[in-house]
Amino acid sequence: MSKDPTFPPHDAGPDAVAQGADADEAAAEVGEHVDTAADEGLSVVPAAELAEEPAENQPAGQDDRPGDDSVSLETPVLADVLVAVEELWPESLAEEWDKVGLVVGRPDADVERIMFAVDPTLEVIDEALEWGAQLLITHHPLLLKGVNSVAATSGKGRAVHRLIEGGCALLTVHTNGDSAVGGVSDVLADVIGLGSVQPLLPAAHGLPEEGIGRVGLLAGAEKLGDLAARIFLSLPAVAGGVRVAGDRDALVHKVAVCGGAGDSLFDAVRASDADVFITADLRHHPASEAREVRPDGRPYLIDMSHFASEWLWLPAAMEALGNVLGDQGFAAELALSQTNTDPWDFILTPGN
Repeated sequence: MSKDPTFPPHDAGPDAVAQGADADEAAAEVGEHVDTAADEGLSVVPAAELAEEPAENQPAGQDDRPGDDSVSLETPVLADVLVAVEELWPESLAEEWDKVGLVVGRPDADVERIMFAVDPTLEVIDEALEWGAQLLITHHPLLLKGVNSVAATSGKGRAVHRLIEGGCALLTVHTNGDSAVGGVSDVLADVIGLGSVQPLLPAAHGLPEEGIGRVGLLAGAEKLGDLAARIFLSLPAVAGGVRVAGDRDALVHKVAVCGGAGDSLFDAVRASDADVFITADLRHHPASEAREVRPDGRPYLIDMSHFASEWLWLPAAMEALGNVLGDQGFAAELALSQTNTDPWDFILTPGN
């Protein structure tokens, strides 16, 4: 499913995005610490190097780094990585319907290389195995619904077989990664440049700043069309682009965001009095009904690619895990998948 995606640099904040960096420039190396491994075409960084400075989206209390360069870092086993992951993205934050955590893997296996991806597709798994990863961390679950067979006669069965036969564990960080501090929607809010950010739907079992979605304020009023353009330039290039519902010249200030599918949150969005709701996978009927609740058509809607909206979190997640592993005395190579798992290949529009 790889479609030669163009990925934006993960450390390009809202100012850089606002300057309209074009798609070619957005394909620059991912972050000042990330080296491009030409042989594999991957963005790779050792965890020991990440541990030298805090990540922008690191949860509070993890900013202190050991200053002794002579400290020898060890290769973690999978159980050690699971402890670090739980510190960052506790399973208790996952929605009740969700399936997160370890899918495949032996807790006592060494983990020298870790790859991050949005989806555990067969192509992503092959990419991870070709790079030599012992752990693949994906946002979306492989087995969200119950199964009674993992025979290699189905796509999911082949995925399980390839992972086990290739010696690669699979770990899912889904709605716990959405809800946690520094999670998917926090990163999206940061890219857009929101301040005074709060959860759109606070977590039932978490801190006040944890929960699904975020709502915050732009630095000043901005035209809806300009905001949509900034978002478009910050996302990986995918076929579907960005869809907008609302007056292009309308001024917006309060913004609600939810990485991934967010049309179940319209009640919370309306309660927040947001001018615009930015999310993905908006369906016809919920979007149409949302536009007719108020005579002025607010909240306006900006609809993104599901994959693209959640890809933005991967570099921040990679950096955060590298920092925590380094704090705990471990080192592993970390990489971002370069496979575009957006399911659409091309789109036809009027005039195109």
